Amino acid sequence: MKKDENNELDFLVDKLTNSIENVVTGDSFQTVVSLVSTSDLKAITKKNGWLFNWKFEHKQPEREVYNLTIVGNQNVVQGLMCVEVKQDHLYMHLVENAPFNRGKAKMYAGVPGNLVAFACRLSFQRGHEGNVSFLSKTDLINHYEKTLGAFHFGGRVMIIETKSAIKLINRYFKNLDL
Repeated sequence: MKKDENNELDFLVDKLTNSIENVVTGDSFQTVVSLVSTSDLKAITKKNGWLFNWKFEHKQPEREVYNLTIVGNQNVVQGLMCVEVKQDHLYMHLVENAPFNRGKAKMYAGVPGNLVAFACRLSFQRGHEGNVSFLSKTDLINHYEKTLGAFHFGGRVMIIETKSAIKLINRYFKNLDL
């Protein structure tokens, strides 16, 4: 079995939106986050521009892989996230924008923020008060503090606590009881 690496996350929160936004038109699209199935992963390969081995992540029994899609267009994956429910928080292993949502020519903004907000919501649902942790690349620590309200715990560890989690959840998931 391949040894798991502690991935340093290096996603950029391009914009905190209320859903995801088309970068050209500014139109907003409501999203759905759902568990990924094995069949969903057929097109999610490095050959198709994805950076990580999502099939490997999906095979790890302690992890859950989620995809973000647009309501009414759930065949096109906008981004992916891999999480693990720990004893007292949710741990984000990976977050990735779809290949067409990266760089200057990206199609949609707000995908990473949407996925992180979902992780916070899932943390509440699992009884962990919205607490989420992840490892950050050193040069993105300030970025995550500013955009997500995460705090630098030490080393590369970042934590999103309840107060910041609620702000993210309220931005993306209106009218929810936590």
